[in-house]
Amino acid sequence: MSEVKKIATRESYGNALTELGAKHENLVVLDADLAAATKTGVFKKAYPERHIDCGIAECNMMGIAAGLAATGKVPFASTFAMFAAGRAFEQIRNSIGYPKLNVKIGATHAGISVGEDGATHQCNEDIALMRTIPGMVVINPADDVEARAAVYAAYEHEGPVYMRFGRLAVPVINDHPDYKFEIGKGITLKDGKDMTIIATGLCVSESLEAAKLLAADGIDARVINIHTIKPLDEALVVKAAKETGRIFTVEEHSIIGGLGSAVCDTLAAQAPTKVTKIGVEDTYGESGPAVELIHKYGLDAEGIYKKIKESL
Repeated sequence: MSEVKKIATRESYGNALTELGAKHENLVVLDADLAAATKTGVFKKAYPERHIDCGIAECNMMGIAAGLAATGKVPFASTFAMFAAGRAFEQIRNSIGYPKLNVKIGATHAGISVGEDGATHQCNEDIALMRTIPGMVVINPADDVEARAAVYAAYEHEGPVYMRFGRLAVPVINDHPDYKFEIGKGITLKDGKDMTIIATGLCVSESLEAAKLLAADGIDARVINIHTIKPLDEALVVKAAKETGRIFTVEEHSIIGGLGSAVCDTLAAQAPTKVTKIGVEDTYGESGPAVELIHKYGLDAEGIYKKIKESL
């Protein structure tokens, strides 16, 4: 059996920007001295006159992006998630969100899969922070195909968009002809009647593998990929809750304020259902190889399987 192709979604980000750059002259890319890491260096090589390195000044970069958007450009401001959502939160809130400017934020190196960079760089709070900004679209793609599609959709969307990308290469699971990306619409990857796993980002492929382990125990799990956390596909979430009666959310993010919280908000209001949130507990990450950290924090297929079995 051939090995599954793996690509880091930050690579997808850089490649998609370069493809879009050939079609749209109003697309401008900003970076904060991290073009090699965020992969916007690919765009810089192709269109140097439309790439602005703002230096290690992320707050200033968001202000520049806001100004460019006000002139009709479509800026993609790029840096690590910790510096985008964390350091530049106020500028995103007040200079981009409040005036509803057409700025796209490409936040790479999110979650504990940043690995050896350690707790200071492992941003497990960014989805929670960005969800609170009125009008902000929050997207967390699962693989290369979805990440590319997300960049294209972000360009077409009028208004601020936060996109979350990873450092670690992850399996490509959406490479089939009928794949369709639509902001605000989740995707049922596997049907099931006993319970539902709602996952986002790199945890989607791991959840599919966990479902196979559960199937071996006679548990028929539905698996849903939620690439857009805001706006959430509430109809799909409610439908799954009503049909399977039990929900598990899985995310490489704090269990506070992320996908799990968004799902709980929806179900509490529309279809009260027991939900178990699987993610990073109320703790910081730590330095170590990405794959080992994902295993330690219970976010690989084995960890997801064990947590679901314990809960059931």
